[in-house]
Amino acid sequence: MPAIDSLYDPPLWRPPSEGRNLIVQATLGCGFNACAFCGMYRDKTYTQRPLDDILADLAVLAADRPDATRLFLADGDAYGLPVPVLVDLCDHAARLLPDLQRVSAYATPFNLLRKTADEIALLKARRLSLVYVGVESGSDRVLKAIAKGSRRQMEAGLVRAAEGGLKVSATVIAGLAGRDGWEEHIEATADLINRVPPAYLSTLQLGLDERARAGFLARMPGFRPQDDGGVLIELRRLVEMLAPPRPVIFRTNHASNTLPLAGTLPKDRGRLLAEIDDALAGARRLRPAFLRGL
Repeated sequence: MPAIDSLYDPPLWRPPSEGRNLIVQATLGCGFNACAFCGMYRDKTYTQRPLDDILADLAVLAADRPDATRLFLADGDAYGLPVPVLVDLCDHAARLLPDLQRVSAYATPFNLLRKTADEIALLKARRLSLVYVGVESGSDRVLKAIAKGSRRQMEAGLVRAAEGGLKVSATVIAGLAGRDGWEEHIEATADLINRVPPAYLSTLQLGLDERARAGFLARMPGFRPQDDGGVLIELRRLVEMLAPPRPVIFRTNHASNTLPLAGTLPKDRGRLLAEIDDALAGARRLRPAFLRGL
Protein backbone atom coordinates (compact mmCIF):
# COMPACT_ATOMS: atom_id res chain seq x y z
CA MET A 1 0.00 0.00 0.00
CA PRO A 2 1.48 3.41 -0.93
CA ALA A 3 2.17 5.91 1.84
CA ILE A 4 -0.75 8.30 2.39
CA ASP A 5 1.43 11.41 1.89
CA SER A 6 2.48 10.16 -1.54
CA LEU A 7 -1.11 10.45 -2.78
CA TYR A 8 -1.09 14.24 -2.69
CA ASP A 9 0.21 16.89 -5.06
CA PRO A 10 1.14 19.72 -2.65
CA PRO A 11 0.24 22.25 -1.52
CA LEU A 12 -2.91 20.73 -0.05
CA TRP A 13 -5.34 23.30 1.38
CA ARG A 14 -8.45 22.50 3.37
CA PRO A 15 -10.85 24.31 5.73
CA PRO A 16 -10.07 24.14 9.47
CA SER A 17 -13.09 21.93 10.11
CA GLU A 18 -11.83 19.28 7.67
CA GLY A 19 -8.55 18.69 9.47
CA ARG A 20 -9.53 15.30 10.93
CA ASN A 21 -11.42 14.04 7.86
CA LEU A 22 -10.36 12.03 4.83
CA ILE A 23 -9.15 14.19 1.97
CA VAL A 24 -8.85 13.07 -1.65
CA GLN A 25 -7.62 15.30 -4.47
CA ALA A 26 -10.32 15.22 -7.12
CA THR A 27 -8.84 18.23 -8.91
CA LEU A 28 -5.46 19.91 -8.85
CA GLY A 29 -5.41 23.66 -8.42
CA CYS A 30 -8.38 25.98 -8.87
CA GLY A 31 -10.49 26.29 -12.00
CA PHE A 32 -11.01 30.02 -11.33
CA ASN A 33 -7.64 31.00 -9.83
CA ALA A 34 -8.09 34.70 -10.55
CA CYS A 35 -8.82 36.18 -7.10
CA ALA A 36 -6.38 39.05 -6.66
CA PHE A 37 -5.78 38.39 -2.95
CA CYS A 38 -5.14 34.64 -3.24
CA GLY A 39 -1.83 32.96 -4.00
CA MET A 40 -2.82 29.44 -2.92
CA TYR A 41 -2.85 27.81 -6.35
CA ARG A 42 -0.68 30.16 -8.42
CA ASP A 43 1.91 27.41 -8.90
CA LYS A 44 -0.58 24.79 -10.11
CA THR A 45 -2.25 24.26 -13.47
CA TYR A 46 -5.89 23.37 -13.01
CA THR A 47 -6.50 19.70 -13.78
CA GLN A 48 -9.55 17.50 -13.42
CA ARG A 49 -8.02 14.21 -12.35
CA PRO A 50 -9.16 11.02 -14.11
CA LEU A 51 -11.90 9.31 -12.13
CA ASP A 52 -9.95 6.03 -11.99
CA ASP A 53 -7.02 7.82 -10.33
CA ILE A 54 -9.29 9.47 -7.77
CA LEU A 55 -10.95 6.15 -6.94
CA ALA A 56 -7.57 4.41 -6.59
CA ASP A 57 -6.49 7.03 -4.05
CA LEU A 58 -9.82 6.73 -2.28
CA ALA A 59 -9.35 2.97 -1.93
CA VAL A 60 -6.01 3.51 -0.19
CA LEU A 61 -7.50 6.12 2.15
CA ALA A 62 -10.49 3.92 2.97
CA ALA A 63 -8.26 0.97 3.74
CA ASP A 64 -6.31 3.16 6.17
CA ARG A 65 -9.44 4.59 7.83
CA PRO A 66 -12.42 2.37 7.04
CA ASP A 67 -14.51 3.93 9.81
CA ALA A 68 -14.24 7.49 8.43
CA THR A 69 -17.51 9.39 8.39
CA ARG A 70 -16.52 12.49 6.37
CA LEU A 71 -14.68 13.04 3.10
CA PHE A 72 -13.38 16.32 1.68
CA LEU A 73 -12.74 16.72 -2.04
CA ALA A 74 -9.71 18.90 -2.80
CA ASP A 75 -8.37 21.09 -4.47
CA GLY A 76 -9.72 24.59 -4.97
CA ASP A 77 -13.15 24.07 -6.49
CA ALA A 78 -13.76 20.35 -6.86
CA TYR A 79 -17.51 21.05 -6.91
CA GLY A 80 -16.91 22.22 -10.46
CA LEU A 81 -16.44 18.63 -11.65
CA PRO A 82 -19.17 17.30 -13.95
CA VAL A 83 -22.20 15.90 -12.16
CA PRO A 84 -21.74 12.29 -13.44
CA VAL A 85 -18.15 12.27 -12.14
CA LEU A 86 -19.23 13.54 -8.72
CA VAL A 87 -22.07 11.00 -8.58
CA ASP A 88 -19.69 8.13 -9.35
CA LEU A 89 -17.15 9.42 -6.85
CA CYS A 90 -19.73 9.77 -4.08
CA ASP A 91 -21.30 6.38 -4.78
CA HIS A 92 -17.90 4.71 -4.75
CA ALA A 93 -16.99 6.46 -1.50
CA ALA A 94 -20.23 5.23 0.10
CA ARG A 95 -19.39 1.64 -0.85
CA LEU A 96 -15.85 1.90 0.54
CA LEU A 97 -16.85 3.78 3.70
CA PRO A 98 -19.96 2.21 5.23
CA ASP A 99 -20.19 4.91 7.92
CA LEU A 100 -19.86 7.82 5.47
CA GLN A 101 -22.17 10.69 6.46
CA ARG A 102 -20.91 13.67 4.48
CA VAL A 103 -18.88 14.64 1.44
CA SER A 104 -17.79 18.27 1.07
CA ALA A 105 -15.77 20.45 -1.29
CA TYR A 106 -14.69 23.98 -2.05
CA ALA A 107 -16.95 25.72 -4.55
CA THR A 108 -17.19 29.04 -6.33
CA PRO A 109 -20.45 30.83 -7.13
CA PHE A 110 -19.74 29.97 -10.77
CA ASN A 111 -19.59 26.23 -9.94
CA LEU A 112 -22.98 26.51 -8.27
CA LEU A 113 -24.56 28.45 -11.12
CA ARG A 114 -23.40 25.89 -13.69
CA LYS A 115 -25.48 23.24 -11.91
CA THR A 116 -29.25 23.18 -11.73
CA ALA A 117 -31.06 23.00 -8.40
CA ASP A 118 -32.07 19.43 -9.31
CA GLU A 119 -28.44 18.46 -9.95
CA ILE A 120 -27.40 19.98 -6.63
CA ALA A 121 -30.18 18.03 -4.90
CA LEU A 122 -29.06 14.84 -6.70
CA LEU A 123 -25.52 15.28 -5.37
CA LYS A 124 -26.85 16.04 -1.91
CA ALA A 125 -28.72 12.73 -2.00
CA ARG A 126 -25.28 11.15 -2.61
CA ARG A 127 -24.05 12.84 0.61
CA LEU A 128 -22.28 15.76 -1.10
CA SER A 129 -24.13 18.05 1.25
CA LEU A 130 -21.71 20.88 2.15
CA VAL A 131 -19.62 23.33 0.13
CA TYR A 132 -17.19 26.01 1.26
CA VAL A 133 -17.68 29.26 -0.65
CA GLY A 134 -15.41 32.28 -0.49
CA VAL A 135 -17.93 35.11 -0.45
CA GLU A 136 -15.16 37.55 0.56
CA SER A 137 -17.41 40.65 0.38
CA GLY A 138 -20.94 41.76 -0.37
CA SER A 139 -19.70 44.97 -2.00
CA ASP A 140 -19.89 44.98 -5.78
CA ARG A 141 -17.02 47.44 -5.92
CA VAL A 142 -14.77 45.27 -3.76
CA LEU A 143 -15.67 42.05 -5.55
CA LYS A 144 -14.85 43.55 -8.92
CA ALA A 145 -11.61 45.04 -7.60
CA ILE A 146 -10.41 41.65 -6.38
CA ALA A 147 -11.56 39.89 -9.60
CA LYS A 148 -14.16 37.79 -7.81
CA GLY A 149 -17.09 38.53 -10.10
CA SER A 150 -20.07 40.58 -8.96
CA ARG A 151 -22.50 40.88 -6.07
CA ARG A 152 -25.26 39.61 -8.38
CA GLN A 153 -23.29 36.45 -9.21
CA MET A 154 -22.37 35.87 -5.57
CA GLU A 155 -25.97 36.19 -4.42
CA ALA A 156 -27.29 34.05 -7.29
CA GLY A 157 -24.82 31.27 -6.43
CA LEU A 158 -25.92 31.23 -2.80
CA VAL A 159 -29.56 31.18 -3.87
CA ARG A 160 -28.90 28.23 -6.22
CA ALA A 161 -27.28 26.27 -3.40
CA ALA A 162 -30.30 26.96 -1.17
CA GLU A 163 -32.69 25.85 -3.93
CA GLY A 164 -30.92 22.49 -4.05
CA GLY A 165 -30.85 22.09 -0.27
CA LEU A 166 -27.06 22.35 -0.17
CA LYS A 167 -25.44 23.69 3.00
CA VAL A 168 -22.94 26.48 2.50
CA SER A 169 -20.04 27.40 4.76
CA ALA A 170 -19.20 30.93 3.64
CA THR A 171 -16.08 32.95 4.35
CA VAL A 172 -15.63 36.72 4.31
CA ILE A 173 -12.34 38.59 4.60
CA ALA A 174 -11.77 41.24 7.26
CA GLY A 175 -9.42 43.99 6.13
CA LEU A 176 -10.10 43.30 2.44
CA ALA A 177 -11.04 46.90 1.58
CA GLY A 178 -8.42 48.52 3.81
CA ARG A 179 -8.83 51.56 6.05
CA ASP A 180 -10.67 53.65 3.47
CA GLY A 181 -13.28 51.20 2.19
CA TRP A 182 -14.08 49.07 5.20
CA GLU A 183 -17.50 50.48 6.01
CA GLU A 184 -18.94 49.80 2.56
CA HIS A 185 -17.29 46.35 2.55
CA ILE A 186 -18.68 45.30 5.93
CA GLU A 187 -22.14 46.82 5.57
CA ALA A 188 -22.67 45.30 2.13
CA THR A 189 -21.38 41.96 3.38
CA ALA A 190 -23.82 41.95 6.29
CA ASP A 191 -26.63 42.82 3.89
CA LEU A 192 -25.74 39.91 1.59
CA ILE A 193 -25.57 37.42 4.45
CA ASN A 194 -28.88 38.66 5.84
CA ARG A 195 -30.50 38.22 2.43
CA VAL A 196 -29.12 34.74 1.69
CA PRO A 197 -27.85 33.28 4.98
CA PRO A 198 -25.44 30.33 4.78
CA ALA A 199 -25.47 27.57 7.39
CA TYR A 200 -22.00 28.63 8.56
CA LEU A 201 -20.14 31.92 8.33
CA SER A 202 -16.44 32.41 9.06
CA THR A 203 -14.05 35.29 8.75
CA LEU A 204 -10.49 35.29 7.50
CA GLN A 205 -8.14 38.20 7.99
CA LEU A 206 -6.41 39.59 4.91
CA GLY A 207 -2.83 38.51 4.53
CA LEU A 208 -1.05 38.83 1.20
CA ASP A 209 1.71 36.44 0.25
CA GLU A 210 4.34 37.48 -2.26
CA ARG A 211 2.66 35.66 -5.15
CA ALA A 212 -0.46 37.83 -4.80
CA ARG A 213 0.76 41.12 -3.31
CA ALA A 214 1.73 43.02 -6.46
CA GLY A 215 -1.40 42.03 -8.39
CA PHE A 216 -3.68 42.88 -5.49
CA LEU A 217 -2.14 46.32 -4.93
CA ALA A 218 -2.33 47.07 -8.66
CA ARG A 219 -6.09 46.45 -8.55
CA MET A 220 -6.54 48.38 -5.27
CA PRO A 221 -4.68 51.69 -5.85
CA GLY A 222 -4.00 53.64 -2.67
CA PHE A 223 -4.79 50.61 -0.49
CA ARG A 224 -3.97 51.18 3.20
CA PRO A 225 -4.03 47.96 5.24
CA GLN A 226 -5.99 47.72 8.45
CA ASP A 227 -4.18 47.21 11.74
CA ASP A 228 -5.54 44.82 14.37
CA GLY A 229 -7.67 47.53 15.95
CA GLY A 230 -9.25 48.35 12.62
CA VAL A 231 -9.97 44.70 11.96
CA LEU A 232 -11.67 44.38 15.35
CA ILE A 233 -13.85 47.39 14.53
CA GLU A 234 -14.79 45.73 11.22
CA LEU A 235 -15.63 42.53 13.05
CA ARG A 236 -17.74 44.42 15.57
CA ARG A 237 -19.72 46.17 12.84
CA LEU A 238 -20.29 42.86 11.03
CA VAL A 239 -21.60 41.08 14.14
CA GLU A 240 -23.70 44.10 15.06
CA MET A 241 -25.39 44.20 11.65
CA LEU A 242 -25.94 40.50 11.08
CA ALA A 243 -29.62 39.67 11.59
CA PRO A 244 -30.19 36.55 9.47
CA PRO A 245 -33.75 35.20 9.24
CA ARG A 246 -32.48 31.77 10.30
CA PRO A 247 -29.60 30.85 12.63
CA VAL A 248 -26.07 31.13 11.24
CA ILE A 249 -23.18 29.43 13.04
CA PHE A 250 -20.44 32.05 13.22
CA ARG A 251 -16.72 31.37 13.67
CA THR A 252 -13.41 33.22 13.46
CA ASN A 253 -11.38 30.06 14.04
CA HIS A 254 -9.17 30.36 10.95
CA ALA A 255 -5.52 30.82 11.86
CA SER A 256 -5.36 34.18 10.09
CA ASN A 257 -7.73 35.85 12.56
CA THR A 258 -6.72 38.28 15.29
CA LEU A 259 -9.49 37.18 17.67
CA PRO A 260 -11.05 33.68 17.82
CA LEU A 261 -14.83 33.83 18.31
CA ALA A 262 -17.61 31.26 18.20
CA GLY A 263 -21.37 31.56 18.46
CA THR A 264 -24.70 31.46 16.66
CA LEU A 265 -26.24 34.59 15.18
CA PRO A 266 -28.40 36.38 15.98
CA LYS A 267 -28.78 34.56 19.34
CA ASP A 268 -25.25 35.18 20.61
CA ARG A 269 -24.76 38.69 19.24
CA GLY A 270 -24.57 40.35 22.66
CA ARG A 271 -21.92 37.97 23.98
CA LEU A 272 -19.83 38.20 20.80
CA LEU A 273 -19.94 42.01 20.86
CA ALA A 274 -18.85 41.98 24.51
CA GLU A 275 -15.89 39.75 23.65
CA ILE A 276 -14.86 42.06 20.82
CA ASP A 277 -15.21 45.08 23.10
CA ASP A 278 -12.97 43.37 25.66
CA ALA A 279 -10.36 42.87 22.95
CA LEU A 280 -10.62 46.51 21.86
CA ALA A 281 -10.12 47.58 25.48
CA GLY A 282 -7.05 45.35 25.86
CA ALA A 283 -8.76 43.00 28.32
CA ARG A 284 -8.67 40.03 25.93
CA ARG A 285 -5.47 38.70 24.41
CA LEU A 286 -5.14 38.69 20.64
CA ARG A 287 -3.50 35.91 18.66
CA PRO A 288 0.18 36.82 18.24
CA ALA A 289 1.16 37.80 14.70
CA PHE A 290 3.70 34.96 14.42
CA LEU A 291 0.89 32.41 14.94
CA ARG A 292 -1.27 33.80 12.15
CA GLY A 293 -1.28 32.58 8.60
CA LEU A 294 -3.14 30.63 5.96
